[in-house]
Amino acid sequence: MGDPAGIGPEVVFKALADPEIAALAEWIVIGDAIAARQAEHVTGLKLNVALADQQRLRENGDFRFGQLDGRCGAAGLHYVKVATEMCVRGETDAMVTAPLNKEAVALSGVQFSGHTEYIAELCGNSDSRMLLVSERLRVVHVSTHIALRQACNLEVPRIVRTIELGHESMLLLGFDNPRIAVCGLNPHAGEHGLFGTEDETAIVPAIREARARGINCDGPHAGDTVFLAAVNGKYDLVVAMYHDQGHIPMKLLDFDRGINVSIGLPIIRTSVDHGTAFDIAGKNIASGTSMKAALALGARMASGAIRRANGGESR
Repeated sequence: MGDPAGIGPEVVFKALADPEIAALAEWIVIGDAIAARQAEHVTGLKLNVALADQQRLRENGDFRFGQLDGRCGAAGLHYVKVATEMCVRGETDAMVTAPLNKEAVALSGVQFSGHTEYIAELCGNSDSRMLLVSERLRVVHVSTHIALRQACNLEVPRIVRTIELGHESMLLLGFDNPRIAVCGLNPHAGEHGLFGTEDETAIVPAIREARARGINCDGPHAGDTVFLAAVNGKYDLVVAMYHDQGHIPMKLLDFDRGINVSIGLPIIRTSVDHGTAFDIAGKNIASGTSMKAALALGARMASGAIRRANGGESR
């Protein structure tokens, strides 16, 4: 349920109150009964699925919605750890996360750069990527939470692996032959070296290698036009070179329904693509739309993984 002081508990209640979402899977909410009772009071909704009470918060309810609190940061991080371990052990087929607050986690004494990196560490995996998904656009990132100067130091193997992971994820989503566009780094994809050489020296060889592996990809494309082409149906996935190159068009297009997916892990993890929104937490005005989309996509990807593992048969 994310940081208990944020909108996570509220959007979880609202999303699971939708009968269509509730019917998609056997849901288990990892969180605290105290936070659940608070969310029930705020929303007027009942939680009609299993709650695995972690008992991380004191019974007297010493946390408040909308307040930065290291105890809540630690509790939210613990929920993620429990859910990840359940997936790794095969007890569950996927996990869906509500938002954490990086500052609240830091107050608990833990260094935390993001869900994807933390879950990857728990899984013993250093090869994860962030995939953003909406109804009209899907974007995977070569790099995310690093300085822009560092993100410009492109490496051919990392770009190739990002294309490959994006391709695999599209297969789980039901695309038989995903069409993938690869962004350039520089304006106009470098204009053949006029505006930088990274596009020619790193991105072109990576695309060549990915195509040799049977992946349907092309580029590098100018970042200011390729997303429009994808939205208009020319491509199923866009590979962005850095965080904002992919996040800005995605959030502009569909902020409320964007979904964050961690790929390249041995488990399936989806998430809302918004923050803890402390300014509106506890006021019953947060939308459950993104959480509904994240839950639905998690169930869809889990079904796709099961179907592929069973040679095309789902369960």
